[in-house]
Amino acid sequence: MRSALPGLLLLLALPAGAEIYKYLDANGNPVFSSQPPEGVAAERVELPAPSIVAPQPPSPQEAAKPKDQPEIRYTRLELTGIPDGESLRANNGSFSVDVAIEPRLRPGHSLRLLLDGQPYGQPARTTRLELVNVDRGEHSLEVEVLADERSLQKSAPILFTVQRVHRGK
Repeated sequence: MRSALPGLLLLLALPAGAEIYKYLDANGNPVFSSQPPEGVAAERVELPAPSIVAPQPPSPQEAAKPKDQPEIRYTRLELTGIPDGESLRANNGSFSVDVAIEPRLRPGHSLRLLLDGQPYGQPARTTRLELVNVDRGEHSLEVEVLADERSLQKSAPILFTVQRVHRGK
């Protein structure tokens, strides 16, 4: 197989070195051929060197968009099951929230919570998300749609207060 590879490469390179000939047919029309015809005056055509244009790097906006996926916007993306602007009683600081999303979550997309502006938990494809041991006090909560760790869209933030049992000594 190794000895066949150089021969194969040589055969592939031959057309690149082929010559072009120009002659006139019986009706006086110009004809171009890789073989000069016998008995007809043909002239060899010198071709200019090919122009090579280097590809331009994509702009930062183009580079940020995935090539196989158009920009997608969800018409509805909101947190439900949590009182906006009110108190939430969670004695151990654990509770769950639901995500209302339309249309359905697309393949390759996932959901992640943002608690007080910081990513919370692992991205998931489920629309019911759990929060565990959240400190008492005021918080903001959002949900974002991710595609390969890139944020596509965020919900409006919900403000709430966690009330926990305080056990003094």
